[in-house]
Amino acid sequence: MHVDLAEFRSAYLDEVEEHLNGVDGLLMRLEDGRHRGQPQLRDLRELMRLLHTIKGLSAMVGVEAIVVIAHRMETIVRSTETSGHRMDEAALEALMAGSRAMASRVKALVENRDVPPPPDALLTALNSAMSRECSSAEAAEVEFDAGLGDKLGPSERQQLLEGVARGLRAVRIDFTPSSERARAGWTITTVRDRLGAVAEIVKVVPIGAPRSAAAPGGLVFALVLLTTASDATLAEMVGGSTADVKSLVTTSAPAAAPYAAEEIDVAEMARPGVIRVEIERVDEAIDGLSALTTTRFRLSHAVRRLAQSGVDTRELSLVMADHERQLRDMRAAILRVRMVPLTTVFERLPLLVRSLTKTSKKRARLEIDSGGAEVDKAVAERLFPALVHLIRNAIDHGLESPEERVRAGKPEEGLVRISCETKSRQVEVRIADDGKGIDRARVAARAGRDASDSATLLSLLCAPGLSTRAEADATSGRGMGMDIARRVVVDRLGGELALDSTGPGGTAFVLRIPLTIAIIDSFAVRCGDERFVVPVPLVDEIVELEASMVVCGPCKGDTQTRFFVRHGATVPLVELAKLLRVPTASGGRQALVVRRSREEPLAFAVERVLGQQETVVRPLDDPLVNVSGISGATDLGDGRATLVLDLVTLSARLEQAEAA
Repeated sequence: MHVDLAEFRSAYLDEVEEHLNGVDGLLMRLEDGRHRGQPQLRDLRELMRLLHTIKGLSAMVGVEAIVVIAHRMETIVRSTETSGHRMDEAALEALMAGSRAMASRVKALVENRDVPPPPDALLTALNSAMSRECSSAEAAEVEFDAGLGDKLGPSERQQLLEGVARGLRAVRIDFTPSSERARAGWTITTVRDRLGAVAEIVKVVPIGAPRSAAAPGGLVFALVLLTTASDATLAEMVGGSTADVKSLVTTSAPAAAPYAAEEIDVAEMARPGVIRVEIERVDEAIDGLSALTTTRFRLSHAVRRLAQSGVDTRELSLVMADHERQLRDMRAAILRVRMVPLTTVFERLPLLVRSLTKTSKKRARLEIDSGGAEVDKAVAERLFPALVHLIRNAIDHGLESPEERVRAGKPEEGLVRISCETKSRQVEVRIADDGKGIDRARVAARAGRDASDSATLLSLLCAPGLSTRAEADATSGRGMGMDIARRVVVDRLGGELALDSTGPGGTAFVLRIPLTIAIIDSFAVRCGDERFVVPVPLVDEIVELEASMVVCGPCKGDTQTRFFVRHGATVPLVELAKLLRVPTASGGRQALVVRRSREEPLAFAVERVLGQQETVVRPLDDPLVNVSGISGATDLGDGRATLVLDLVTLSARLEQAEAA
């Protein structure tokens, strides 16, 4: 009987990706500990557990390629742990290559592609890295019934042979799921967790069975184990009887000392109160909240019209106030579900730094201080490419070679530091290095423009195609990295990218990004017959424009530059209607939305600010309607699409037009 395992796929991908992240982190710690002479035993045991879990999960859903790689990696780690030696550089390189290979095969599953077999070169590297072979295991044989033996791959058979050689029992225990057992808390997941505390789970094999009272679902899980536990203990772990436990027949073989696994308290194996939810389901909740928000706008308009017609709406207004508060609470609750720690983004960066230091022949360490910051999952996913390019830029362009650093009186190892701070509705991410700083003269020479101030310098660095490298190599020199970082931070996230410091003390880039891009507080403004929405974090100040405040500047072609006086200083004044080519009536007082563009403030003149409200933003993904300066669309309650303005991008467009 064919058993469809599609229902396990989503949970498998979530769990195995989490374990792979843990493997990468432990490998980095092992390498660092090796250089520093720190103890490795605990990390080795934790790494062995993660690899064993990945292997078991992959075997359960039939991903043989990952099973083969994980088994060889586990063998290397187990040999290192039992021998008491430190893991050598070749073994670490092989393990890291194995982790990358497993991650690429998980990605293939996510993208519904065929999972390729392990590369021969990788298997050769893993085999050569094994510190010793269990020669006594070759004398043992394990027998299976035909139904089970056909479903065990070479890696599982090898693991059983090695386990028998270490003096462990090779047993099979069957678990038959049913609705009654599920209600009592006995599922294949809980059973696997319980058995994992007293045994090595070699493989979980789903076997089709005729539907009967003993197997109401037509499915039996055969769990193949290596253990020293008694049959009674194993039966207790699955909620069955000793009849469910079958010893796999073995020939006599010289037995090595049993593996001294770290003792585990079964009570501590209980999972925390966390559930995994697909992001699509959370997005459905966001869609529902969007509809409720729009309905609230419509109700507010209706209540206002009733009040204007003389109807007593005091009680209705109280109900509306309660409804608004409840919607705010619901918004906060849904957004908390979508929030993820920034550490989940940063944990992949140490491997990047390691790779870059090897290719660039430089020495660098990465320090990360997330400050406990959290952002929307969509923001985290979009932010990662920008971080990659800024880290690459810091190592390739910022840090000097070890020889140059020694001559400059610096330590050979450079420092790249990432720090975060949550400010209001934004997170500020600072990426700094202690390198030689940016050579302004070189940048200016390459660009053919002056780069005396930081704003202009950053603009030149982000210009597509500009690079200070004479020749491109595998990691940099094409003039794309900073442009990509700016596009991600400014265009895709509606944030800011700033150059905070340059000079002999190094370089620092500051990213100011919103906590979420799904629901924002915004100002609604009017230009002629059109309404627009401006996110509150992008606004410094709103003032009423007086005729006496306006100062006319010199003419540029057919356009006269205008300024207005703000706190004793002149601020460039831009007619938003003219910029967006929206017809508008002349005359009357205007409100000003003042936005700080890099170093200097900039004011956008509008006819009227309609008010502040929560807005659910819909991204404009269609390239036919994706326009620079427009970050999305929303509905203010009347069924009409209202565009969301990105004042940062509009400011940049003006600066580029003036520079041209």
